[in-house]
Parts: sequence; structure tokens; C-alpha cells
Amino acid sequence: MTDVSAFYAGKRVLVTGGLGFIGSNLSIRLVEAGAEVLIVDSMLPAYGATLDNISGFADRLTVDSSDVRDPDRLGVLVRDQDFVFSLAGQVSHIESMQDPMTDLEINCKSQLSLLECCRHGNPSTKIVFASTRQLYGRPQYLPVDEHHPLAPVDVNGINKLAAERYYTLYRDVYGIDTVSLRLTNTYGPRMDLESLSKGFVGVFIRQALLGERIDLFGTGEQKRDFNYVDDVVDALLLAGQSPAVAGQVYNLGHPEPVSLSRFVEILGELVPLEFTCVDFPADAERIDIGDYYGDFTKFREATGWNPTVGLREGLEQTLAYHSGRLRLRA
Repeated sequence: MTDVSAFYAGKRVLVTGGLGFIGSNLSIRLVEAGAEVLIVDSMLPAYGATLDNISGFADRLTVDSSDVRDPDRLGVLVRDQDFVFSLAGQVSHIESMQDPMTDLEINCKSQLSLLECCRHGNPSTKIVFASTRQLYGRPQYLPVDEHHPLAPVDVNGINKLAAERYYTLYRDVYGIDTVSLRLTNTYGPRMDLESLSKGFVGVFIRQALLGERIDLFGTGEQKRDFNYVDDVVDALLLAGQSPAVAGQVYNLGHPEPVSLSRFVEILGELVPLEFTCVDFPADAERIDIGDYYGDFTKFREATGWNPTVGLREGLEQTLAYHSGRLRLRA
């Protein structure tokens, strides 16, 4: 893991969505590094945020239950912050198609509000934005680098792309220090296993732990890359630390992409499970992107970041964290 103690010790850091999966892991790492952490999370139902995610650390940070869609409150919260990690978001691609206006408010409009709040109230802060590989759409070549055409296939991808462009624009026009990271499939402790609409990784892990059959859509040979959450937290912290990344967008990724069927096979080597291939549901097939794995050379060269956790090791740690917790709620 990246040693960030010397850099973030004593820094004031705001993490939006800090009670969710990635946000809570990031917040804990920052607390351990000696940062003064303010979590902003409205804990909207079905979005995965829970105070359980900061168990053991709640007395070492501050939690504010404001909604990032409230610009007046957000303007107060960003004052005097050295860093803002913008992780609050609606991440379900299916739900973005079912409720596009909510996705627009959370994934785009609130990001513009955050930028405006910083422009008027704290223009010296640095903002790290968690974007998504979904904005590439269906890959025209692999691995996908940052020069690949941008052609989102769902509302979520369009709104994330618009937010990215706002961050770049505010860097170019107003000098606000921003950087966007395009995350791929992230998994690990504290991920939301309750939702069935946030992507196949959490669904498959949940089904494996509950002894339910896993259904692979299509042939199961679609390839994807996977990042363990500790590696993603490393990337976020490096992005905040490095002055060389200002105004840029970067892919994350893993050098060893695997097919969905291989993902399930590895999962099955760790816990007993059954799986089968089934036809794509119509709503999922319309927005499926097929094979995807990213080229993260640009970010590695800028920061030295390289994922260190392999899929099997990461799944072992994920299962160890979630096994007892999930069964208690099943």
C-alpha cells in the first residue's frame, strides 16, 4: 500500500459519499494517515451507505448527513478543506435508465454545484473525482486507453462524462486543481452486497455466500478487469498527492483481465457454488459493453501507481470480510 502518512497528516479532507464502499475505505486510510476527515453522506436508501462501514473509526472523524445536491450546505462544508474526494454518486447503470433525472442530479448537477462552491468559497482546494470506464461505451479496441472515443451506452455514462468535462473546464478556466479517475470494476470489503443493480461483481459474491446459483448472461466469456479496493484507494490518494496530474483524466485497470466465467470459477475455488449461462435480459443487453479492460499506462507513468492485489487474493479477503456479516442480514 502507498505510504501517505507524511503527506496527508494534518490535512483537512472532505469525502463525499464517505459512508459508501470506496468512500469508507478511503476515509479510514486517511484517518490512519492522520488527516482530519469530514464525511458528507446523506445515506440515501439503496445506495449502500452505512455507519457500519466506519465501525471502529467513527470517533476519529466527522460525519455530516447533508445531501450533495444542496448547494447552500455544500458551500459551507467545502470551506477550509485542503482536499475534496468526490465519490458520492449513483452507480447503477440499469437504475440510471429507469430514473434518469435522479442520476442527472447526483452524477452531474451536484458535481457542478461542488465546483461552483469551491470556485466561490475555496478555490485553492484540490478535487479528485471518481469517474467510470462506462463512458467509453462498447470498446473499439483493447485495452482501452484515454484516446479511445467516448460513446456512453447509458444515462450514467453520459452524466459522468459531463461531470468530467466540468472538472476539466474549471481547471482550465478558473485554475481549480482537479483530476478525474475512470474506475473499472472495484470490489473488496465494505462493498454493497444488498443491491442487485450495482453490477455483477457484488451480485455474484452475494449469491456465492448465500449458496444461490449464479447466472452468467450470454456466453460468460466477456472479459473485464478488476481492481481490489485497496489499490483504488492508493490511486485516489496518489491523485490527490501528485501535482503532475492536475486537469487530467486517467484510467485505472488491472494487467490481468479475466472472463466472467473465469471470475466465477475462481470464486468457486473459494466457496462452493453453482453457475450456469442464461440469455441476456433485454434491459441488460441493450446497455452491455461486451469485453472491456483498460490501459492505465498514463496514470502509472504520472504517479507510479500499479495494482498489487490479484483477483484470487482480493476475493479471499472480500469473502472473509463479508461472510458472517451477509448471513446475519440474509
